[in-house]
Amino acid sequence: MNLTLINAKTDLGVIVDGSDKGPEIISNHFKNSTKIHKIINIDKPNIIKSKNKKDLEKNLDGINIFNQKLYEAVKEVKNNNEFPIILGGDHSLAIGSALASIQKEKKLGIIWIDSHGDYNTFETTKTGNIHGLPLACLNHQTKEKLSFFHHGNYYDPKNTVIVGGRDIDPWEMPNIKKTGVTLFTTEDIRQQGIEQVIKQAMNIALQDTNGVHISYDLDVIDPKIAPGVSIPAINGITEEEAYKIADEVLKYRNDIKSIDIVEFNPTTDIQHKTEYIAINILDKIIKSKN
Repeated sequence: MNLTLINAKTDLGVIVDGSDKGPEIISNHFKNSTKIHKIINIDKPNIIKSKNKKDLEKNLDGINIFNQKLYEAVKEVKNNNEFPIILGGDHSLAIGSALASIQKEKKLGIIWIDSHGDYNTFETTKTGNIHGLPLACLNHQTKEKLSFFHHGNYYDPKNTVIVGGRDIDPWEMPNIKKTGVTLFTTEDIRQQGIEQVIKQAMNIALQDTNGVHISYDLDVIDPKIAPGVSIPAINGITEEEAYKIADEVLKYRNDIKSIDIVEFNPTTDIQHKTEYIAINILDKIIKSKN
C-alpha cells in the first residue's frame, strides 16, 4: 500500500503558537524516501488567531475551515487506496482526520494516546482551546459546531480508548466515565506494562469494528524528555515506553486504517529532542506498512 504523509499545519486549537511548524520539519526527513508515495500540505487559514482568555470558542471558524480541508484530503487519499499518516499540528486536527477515516471505513475504533483526555465540550471548557475538545466531538458530542461537514458514523465510546492519560480536567472526567470511554492512565502503564495495556486497548477498539484510527499525541511523553509540545504534562512516559507503545500498536498493522502524530512544537523543543522522537516513531510506522 502506498503511504501518504499529510502535513496538517495548524496551531489554531491552542493558545500557544508553533505547532503549525512541526509537520513540515518532520516530513522533510522523509521527503526523499522511496517508501513515501507523496506529501500533502494543508495550511491553516490566514486569520488573526484569538488568544482572548474570555473567548471560549477560540478560532472556531478557522479550525472548521482547516478541518474540512483536511477531511477532504484524507478521504481522497483513502479513496485512492493509500494509507494516510497525518502529521500535526495541534490535536484539533484529529476531527478532520479521524472522521474522514471512519467515513470511508464505516465503523472504526479509536486509540487516543495522550496525556490529556481532550474530552471537554463547549459547556465544560475553561480555556476555549479547541484542541481540548476533539475526542468528545469524535464521540458525537459538540458535533454541530465542530464537524458539520461530516455525514456518516461517529466513533462509539465503547470502542474508544485513551492511553497514557494523566492530566484530565475534573470537569471532563465525568463525561468520560458517563459515556463509557476506557481510560488507561500513565500509572496503569507502569503497573500493567505497555504490552498488556495496548492488547486490552486494541481488543476494545476492534470489538465489532472494521479497524482502528490511531492518534498519537507526543505530550504523552514526559516533558523532560520531549519538551517540544504546546501543553506539557509532568510525570509522563519515557522515550523507551513511547517507542514500545508504537511497536505494540503496530503489531496490529493490518487493522490500522489511519494514524495521526500530533502536537510537535519546534518552538518549545530543546536540542531537537522531541523532533528525533517523532521521526523515530514515524519511521517505525513507515517500516511496518512496507
